[in-house]
Amino acid sequence: MLFVARKIPAKVAIIGRLVTSVLPEVDRELARWQAKLDECPQRELARHAASSIRHKRFHAQGGSVFAITSGGFRRDVVRLIVALQTISDYLDNLCDRAGCRDRHAFRLLHEAMLCAVDPDREVPDFYLLYPYGGDGGYLQALVDECRGVLATLPSYPLVREEVIRLVELYSDLQVYKHTDFSSREPLLTAWFNEHRFSYPDLDWWEFAAASGSTLGMFALLSAATRTDLAPEEVQALIRAYFPWVCSLHILLDYFIDQQEDREGGDLNFCFYYPDLDTCGRRLRLFLGEALKQVADLRRPLFHRTVVKGLLAVYLSDPKVEQQGLNGVSDVLFREAGYDARMMHRMCRGLRRVGVI
Repeated sequence: MLFVARKIPAKVAIIGRLVTSVLPEVDRELARWQAKLDECPQRELARHAASSIRHKRFHAQGGSVFAITSGGFRRDVVRLIVALQTISDYLDNLCDRAGCRDRHAFRLLHEAMLCAVDPDREVPDFYLLYPYGGDGGYLQALVDECRGVLATLPSYPLVREEVIRLVELYSDLQVYKHTDFSSREPLLTAWFNEHRFSYPDLDWWEFAAASGSTLGMFALLSAATRTDLAPEEVQALIRAYFPWVCSLHILLDYFIDQQEDREGGDLNFCFYYPDLDTCGRRLRLFLGEALKQVADLRRPLFHRTVVKGLLAVYLSDPKVEQQGLNGVSDVLFREAGYDARMMHRMCRGLRRVGVI
């Protein structure tokens, strides 16, 4: 009990630093990118970019927890994470909400994410196959921001190939899941079949969920700030985050969005479970494996806070109660422990005052 009592204040300190230091910096960065859109002559692109900043800012807010590194709070890592996440959210809008279903156009758009994490990659015209073009340099500026920060991270060469691999998987998912409805599932299952032997414990939609998370990328980028990072630590981070933490992240996102996705006819990976009990059991498995894997990382307390924070953030959403999902939520919090419930209460309070 004394051990738990000592750990809880440390978790509160991480959350406190997130709220008082990281989130204001995220807001400043997002405001900067919002202002950049004044230079965008193509209003359709500007509209989708502005919408992604306005409605998906919590992605950058949550991801920027990785700017709390072992050396303290890093503003440059906030800049990097906000820029990379902003690319992700913007492209998601372009693939999902502009009426285009061209896989080749989506693939070329997502070259922006690959160029952002691979400074040696040749930069194409990202909009060449897309119905709209000419964003006033917005997407290129985001790419350049990422490249500029990456050039200063001492251990980026150690994590670079793994970051690129995760971005490639993310891009594959975005291309396949946004194509025309009749082709989505065949493309996604065929894609999974290329990887299934590496992930024998997953179903195709669980692998897809893991691929849709940016948290593994951010964990590696955060680790790259250290000068003493070792190759075995990089592999331990990958084992923990992909698939376990990343799958948990995206499945929780889909879990709370079931009603609106059902009403909108949108793809939702939780629909592939035969019933709510099965979905709950799988979420509990991903939670348990995530907690077990992060326990062996260099900063286990930080990474456990990330995992439990996912529960706290997503399951504090009013949509959980509105959809009658409290039973599954309660089981997950029993598995996660008292400190996760405490973070859940904090997140509910932050929602009430509009911080998240």
